[in-house]
Amino acid sequence: MSIKIENFGKLPDGRVVHLYTLTNKNNLEIKISSYGVNITCISMPDRHGNFENIVCGFDNLEDYLSENYLAGYPYFGCILGRYANRIANGHLEIEGKTYELVVNNGPNHLHGGSVGFDRQLWDAKHSCRDGYSQIEFSYLSPHLEENYPGNLRVKCICTVTDDNELRIEYLAETDQTTVINLSNHTYFNLTGGKRNILNHELKLAAKQITESVDLIPTGKLIPVKGTVYGFSRFKKLAGGLSQLPTGYDTNFVLDNPEGKLIYAGTLREKISGRMVVVHTTQPAIQLYTGYYIPELTIQGEKKFGSYSGVALETQHYPDSVHHPDFPSTLLKPGETFQETTTYKFSLDL
Repeated sequence: MSIKIENFGKLPDGRVVHLYTLTNKNNLEIKISSYGVNITCISMPDRHGNFENIVCGFDNLEDYLSENYLAGYPYFGCILGRYANRIANGHLEIEGKTYELVVNNGPNHLHGGSVGFDRQLWDAKHSCRDGYSQIEFSYLSPHLEENYPGNLRVKCICTVTDDNELRIEYLAETDQTTVINLSNHTYFNLTGGKRNILNHELKLAAKQITESVDLIPTGKLIPVKGTVYGFSRFKKLAGGLSQLPTGYDTNFVLDNPEGKLIYAGTLREKISGRMVVVHTTQPAIQLYTGYYIPELTIQGEKKFGSYSGVALETQHYPDSVHHPDFPSTLLKPGETFQETTTYKFSLDL
């Protein structure tokens, strides 16, 4: 195992962003920046031994800060918080107090607001042991940052193992009752970006989705069997486009009331042979097939665009703050928020 640390660039205020490259004995290489805990690269081989980056990301900080990227901001590879996904109308009530959050996605609050955890500089410390290497990122979100109550101390621990597994563990504590829903927004493209993701095949361990209107849950859970949302067996992502013209942006419910580390799903691509298996303690996984990813010109070359990546965002349900029957996203003083997701990379030979 090895860890390499290098400068990734500087923020407008002069603070230095570092890039951490974690490499295991099989030459699986994962790069993570201290800005937004962005996973910028996951390099793995295909069935012929050719290594390629299988996630959407950039080679330098400047592209993450560029106006073109932020104008159609797809949240490549970053941590989402304080609250991943949507809160209806940005309206939040906690213990009788009302907090109006920024509305940054139509009429709703999305992914923590205008400057969420995805656009913060995180502290980091690293360690390397036999069989794994690890970066512990930490951030103190002050009381009323983006108008969320409470000083929230957050850790995001990223571990790469010799078993070709990336483990992401989230920990948080607060001094006032608040809400929290943390996730990672990596987009996978197992072709190494040579083709879009519509021929990727997906299997999910979900029998229900949250019924939604304009991406806000109604409170009802509906079965997926026999519908375009059924992924009990491997199915191409393109299969649903006749009924879903902009693809999937759907919260799939995992049967995980005790918060154990359970199987959530598998993504594979047959030409490359690459496969990603997801386990999580979280109660749901949001499937987003990236219809609104913008096409960008990077160093004179056009890249990305619709369906250039697929996000598998393990998290709590969207808008849980308005649905008492959903798994709670409240965090109180003295409690610890703790969730874990693992991604295992292998070849389907």
